[in-house]
Amino acid sequence: MAGVARKTVAITGATGFVGSRMLDLIVREGYDARALTRRKQDDRPGVEWVRGAMDNPDSLARLCAGADMVLHIAGVVNAPDRAGFESGNVTGTLAVVEAAKQAGTGRFIHVSSLAATQPQLSIYGETKAKAEKIVAISGLDWTIIRPPAVYGPGDGEFLHLFKMARLGFVTMPPDADGRLSVIHVEDLCHALLALLPEQEELTARIFEVDDGKPGGWSHASFARAIGWAIGKRISAVGIPKSLLRLGAGADRLLRREKAKLTADRVSYFCHDDWTIDPDKRLPVQLWQPRIETRQGLKDTASWYRQNDWL
Repeated sequence: MAGVARKTVAITGATGFVGSRMLDLIVREGYDARALTRRKQDDRPGVEWVRGAMDNPDSLARLCAGADMVLHIAGVVNAPDRAGFESGNVTGTLAVVEAAKQAGTGRFIHVSSLAATQPQLSIYGETKAKAEKIVAISGLDWTIIRPPAVYGPGDGEFLHLFKMARLGFVTMPPDADGRLSVIHVEDLCHALLALLPEQEELTARIFEVDDGKPGGWSHASFARAIGWAIGKRISAVGIPKSLLRLGAGADRLLRREKAKLTADRVSYFCHDDWTIDPDKRLPVQLWQPRIETRQGLKDTASWYRQNDWL
């Protein structure tokens, strides 16, 4: 970016799994970053931390003031009740959109979820779909991206699958022939990077990204890929929905608000098609996935081991 003014990206969710990698990338690419955080963070070159939260309008105003673009990554993936999803995904998105409009920020990139394509299956998907509508009627120069399941070094959501694989099996949804798309966190971040500049062909568009595997992965083949990544032959075990519901109840009793398997998650976990729409892929001249998934899973397993997670 030599010879041109450095542009400022305001980013929410910068301390999370995706957001922290994205923060590293935009600074590396020569942008100035202004990042929202609830807790004090260490100073670092190219990053201005803004203490606050999405329910604090003053902090959002400071976040967006003078920013050339807003990258809204923050959201609630898991919550004990509807209020938690509504607050994080709907009210929070509305607040960030309003702050961007008040600040005169033109470009707005919103990270949604493939779950928004099936809002009837879960409160999570329903609230992500509502957030998309808020962005779509904002009047901003917006682009929405819907990632599928995101994995990579440092991810806590896929960790339990790797732990099961060590025991020789991986539990999957009841339909072994069901399909899913996945994407490595680094590929997702490079897709977001490609969306930052103003480009007419990206305005008011919704895109879906994945690892490039045609038709996605069957549940069974993805389970075997995890086994390959840790050097173990495993069995994919389909769990009936009734048992998953019982498991969700038990997890809620044991871990309460920190439960990982919730009734809401059971509903979309059992859906038989979480693959992206190939017609909604990003233009190939702008972005293509670079990380082959089996190798990406192997690298993730190595990271887990090196950091004593596995």
